[in-house]
Amino acid sequence: MKAYVLHAVGDLRYEDAPTPECPEGWALVRVKAAGICSSDVPRIFTKGTYHFPTIPGHELSGVVESVGSPADGGLCGRPVGVFPLIPCRRCPQCEAGNYEMCDHYDYVGSRRDGGFAELVAVPVWNLLPLPEGVSPTVAAMLEPLAVALHAVKRSRLATGQSACVVGTGMIGIGAALWARMLGASTADVVVRNEAKRRMVERLGLTAVAAADACAGRYDVAIEAVGTPGAVAQAVGLTAPGGTAVLMGNPSGDITLAQDVYWRVLRKQITLRGTWNSSYHGAQPSDWTEAAEAIARGAISPERLVTHVFAQNELGRGLEIMRAHSEPYCKIMTTWN
Repeated sequence: MKAYVLHAVGDLRYEDAPTPECPEGWALVRVKAAGICSSDVPRIFTKGTYHFPTIPGHELSGVVESVGSPADGGLCGRPVGVFPLIPCRRCPQCEAGNYEMCDHYDYVGSRRDGGFAELVAVPVWNLLPLPEGVSPTVAAMLEPLAVALHAVKRSRLATGQSACVVGTGMIGIGAALWARMLGASTADVVVRNEAKRRMVERLGLTAVAAADACAGRYDVAIEAVGTPGAVAQAVGLTAPGGTAVLMGNPSGDITLAQDVYWRVLRKQITLRGTWNSSYHGAQPSDWTEAAEAIARGAISPERLVTHVFAQNELGRGLEIMRAHSEPYCKIMTTWN
């Protein structure tokens, strides 16, 4: 099969790779679409994966090609989304059903080979059969959409409350869309430039250019960048007694200035962390909720896709994100 194999930091090669093995209880999925996550950029160019070589990519959808157990044969030919976190199923968090907080998890695209390939192997439990009419491109966005939904749920947003998101990546904008769908009176997004303002407003959201002018305005603020400045902005936007949710993957050490810390104390702001998303196979979870919302048209994630590249042009998408050479939201690749 063809795959993008990361041999070392900065050494990503589009080349022939062995077809993955498909043991009992696993499935081989033929990838149809794979999104490039912002976390893929440092993973490929600066930080690396957990071992080399590795095939990156964790936002994907496809069709089940084969299965390792005859009992799972009914899945063959089914279009599926793929939950990329593979829990150990034995630790205390797994036993409680909090699989996203597993102590010993594996992960498609960073700890094991992922979706920037024609074929990927995953446990059958990690496959979410798709509702009728969900395209491969949209299905590949289930992972970031579920992450965004999880963050909004962690905020405990109540109907009629106001919300604001710091961050204009797909997950940040997705969180604002979920907040609006779940009953927020306002779902604003802090933007840094005119291109992002236009993108946010095309989605029916309100763009806020100056966070200082909105200080203390929102019941819920969601940080979706992962920098000290973004955390400070989120805390500053949060109303007294409100909640700030920290979601962005940290770019490095996160430190709080004294006045930010004082605001948390004196305004009794609740800080909540969020990580990944809930998934329980066929049982209700962030993933099933996202898939059902897409199927009934309650949320339209295809509007977040700004670029689509063929599988052999994935490097172009990575370079746009790495250099910020063009405005983008979600960059998607399609596979044969």
